[in-house]
Amino acid sequence: MKTAFPAFSQKIGVALFILCFGINVHAQGPRSNFWSELQFGGGFGLGFSRDYTNVLVSPSAIYPVNDYFAAGLGLQGSFVNAKNYIGHSYTCKILGGSLIGLVNPLETIQLSAELEEMHVQQTIARDGGEIKDDFWNTALFLGLGFRSENITIGMRYNVLFKQTDGIYADPYMPFIRLYF
Repeated sequence: MKTAFPAFSQKIGVALFILCFGINVHAQGPRSNFWSELQFGGGFGLGFSRDYTNVLVSPSAIYPVNDYFAAGLGLQGSFVNAKNYIGHSYTCKILGGSLIGLVNPLETIQLSAELEEMHVQQTIARDGGEIKDDFWNTALFLGLGFRSENITIGMRYNVLFKQTDGIYADPYMPFIRLYF
């Protein structure tokens, strides 16, 4: 089965090359230190009960190209284990990455685009055996947020959403974005 990952990893490589080397090529301008201007952020989630565990880690880094535009990369890993999922056991592991673009047309408004590629491994254990599903999922989120300093709160929409994907239940997703 052919996957979209090789093409996606090539896109990440090109984006990293442009981000790391293209930014320092300024015509007669002052040289900036890439590493000192890099901003880090991300998310962490933890949910659990007697029969349920959900762990999410999603670090990211962006480089502010100027006052209006920032670009970066993100990683995501999550694990879900539900022991009494409709009378069965359910396990899901998701690993992937994303390319991030942020535009600030006004100081308080942030537009975002995030191309995400995730590898998903799901297992449902039933009385008679297991059902396994292993696939790649691509999402393209377009978002709008209200920004104050280094925090943005908003909503994003997955334009590639399909009801049968198995990762997201809805194309709309609220977000809180924080970078230091």
